[in-house]
Amino acid sequence: MRPLRTCISPLGKFQYGVHKPAYSVANLRQDTGLATLGLTTDEQPVDNARNYPQGNIAVPAADWIFEIPNPFPFKGCTYIDKEWADASARNPERINLGQPAEVSLTATLTIAGIDSSLFGQLPEPILLALATCSTDPQDLVALAELSCEIVRDGQQPTGLRYREDDAGSLRPVIHNHALYEAVANNPHLPDNYKIVMVIRPGAQGASEIVGEWPEDGSTHVFEYLRRNSYIPDGHYAANMADDAIRYSIEALGQNDIRGLRHLYYQRTFVRLAAQLGVPLPATKRMLLQYELETLRIAIVDKMQEAGSGSATLWGWNFGFDFAPSLYRLHASHQQIHHQYAMVPANMTIYNEGCEHQAGQMPSYSCGDLVAEHIDDYLRLHGNDFFTDYRAAIAANHRMDGRSDLPASLVVWRDSNSMLFVPKAQTSQWELQLMTLPNGDGNLPGNVIECDLKGRRSLDTGILLAQKALAGLGAKMVTSIEYSKRFGKAGNQPLIYAFLPRLPESPGAFSEAQLRFINGHYPEDFAAACRKQLE
Repeated sequence: MRPLRTCISPLGKFQYGVHKPAYSVANLRQDTGLATLGLTTDEQPVDNARNYPQGNIAVPAADWIFEIPNPFPFKGCTYIDKEWADASARNPERINLGQPAEVSLTATLTIAGIDSSLFGQLPEPILLALATCSTDPQDLVALAELSCEIVRDGQQPTGLRYREDDAGSLRPVIHNHALYEAVANNPHLPDNYKIVMVIRPGAQGASEIVGEWPEDGSTHVFEYLRRNSYIPDGHYAANMADDAIRYSIEALGQNDIRGLRHLYYQRTFVRLAAQLGVPLPATKRMLLQYELETLRIAIVDKMQEAGSGSATLWGWNFGFDFAPSLYRLHASHQQIHHQYAMVPANMTIYNEGCEHQAGQMPSYSCGDLVAEHIDDYLRLHGNDFFTDYRAAIAANHRMDGRSDLPASLVVWRDSNSMLFVPKAQTSQWELQLMTLPNGDGNLPGNVIECDLKGRRSLDTGILLAQKALAGLGAKMVTSIEYSKRFGKAGNQPLIYAFLPRLPESPGAFSEAQLRFINGHYPEDFAAACRKQLE
């Protein structure tokens, strides 16, 4: 069997490569084009002679590069430049994005004595830049008024103007869709404008509300059905309600996460119950925690007889941004929301057209890639992969060999789950949350296998991951779930990956090859996250 590309060894240790490059380069340049680049501060000329060497080039000692295969071969490889990482180890404050500066065009115009009517004369790219970057509510109200037609009661916005389209449907009167999206998703827009533009049920379309965590004094969440999605059989979104606006992680509390996640657990359990013929404890209201746990146990019992083979799909795009060039840089809206669905066990295969069936094959689920790696690792080494993985995390050593700096990759843990920094981060600031073996040695691999304490632990870990990343300045974070198929045996944990998008790391050809480049050691990033949670 071919070797596995993984940083986990059967000795329960991390393994990685260290490149110590020394090489020579044949100079094949034909011409020399010396030119003046400018002047120094004391008026001496600066030229480009160093760009035109006369002979071959010797590089006796380039920067060392750590090459760390991801624990999971399907996730590629991480590269750490030792010089960059050493600088971050010496100065951990480098691992921080800081807060953006305050921006106000209204204030600038006032100082310059220019009338605010200039807003209506600005070209679209400048309007979009202002809509995403301004921190002044006055700017954003002016941009909102330019983007759409707002109905008012005095000075208070109460809704949008609607008109009938060619198909006879009522549509809001939006003059500039890109500007509308950009300004409505700016956290500094006053809440009454956010509500009428994007948050009030129905403002974003006809998606039906099919579940709710009722308003309880601290939080309120709606569950929307997305009928037409690339996920078959229903795609759902848990959105913070119009009386619980959450545009930032700082505003997000434990009860908010509990409500968002409860709707995910509830929808999953209810759908599985329907598949297996398990009666529901109640209808037309939210299931209480004990009812949900009772239903989960009944599903587990029934699944042992009937099986399932389906799997969950859960994700969270936090953060919105829109470039003036009309490239959307992240989520569809800033208001905190989770999305989830169920992946069917199999799909029907067709070879030509859509009429004649040619068999079946499993539907794609990213958790299957983890399961396949577990099987490959067991066949090659005779060891359980995650037993070795947990051992490697527990016995972790720094790659730079320093004993005077923190060596732990763990950010937080309890008896049910662990939040940690992967040794090979696929985003420069990636965190992962993983379930741990319970008292009887079983490893929960999906939400049906997690009891109430396990689910509460995951909810806490998800919130802490986002709090740590936000504390370091992350504004856009993609979170995904790797889950085991329902009814499948195997020692596969439930894993969540939190993948921040950093300002100067948009993703390019390296990332397209699953090569991820980092400027810090994972242990230093773990220490920075722990500091944010102190």
